[in-house]
Amino acid sequence: MENNLVGWFEIPVTDMDRAKKFYDTVFQIEIQLQDLGGTKMGWFPWTEGKQGSSGSLIQNKDWYTPSETHGVLIYFSSADVNNELGRIEDAGGKILQNKTQISPDIGYMALFSDTEGNRLALHSRQ
Repeated sequence: MENNLVGWFEIPVTDMDRAKKFYDTVFQIEIQLQDLGGTKMGWFPWTEGKQGSSGSLIQNKDWYTPSETHGVLIYFSSADVNNELGRIEDAGGKILQNKTQISPDIGYMALFSDTEGNRLALHSRQ
């Protein structure tokens, strides 16, 4: 296989503007909005040749429903998970699990809920 197995992810949202503001604030990025014939997408920044996959916020009431307890858990990479944890609650989210060591070799993780009710995670080596 030439590429990493995961190539794209989509995070369901019910309010695209609110979700964009949350992710822009927590990760200090600028999500690009697109309307594809009734399906709204907010694309995360992506750079060719860098490690990892990219993805999108997605709003389509017929196909996507946010969930804090069901479904896939996406981990966002971080230099230190405490950086983003410090911005989550001010941006309208909720910390579900503070920074926790997975193992000395793997690093640390934390869980949070976004403004749409999705459960997501952070990972850092330190």
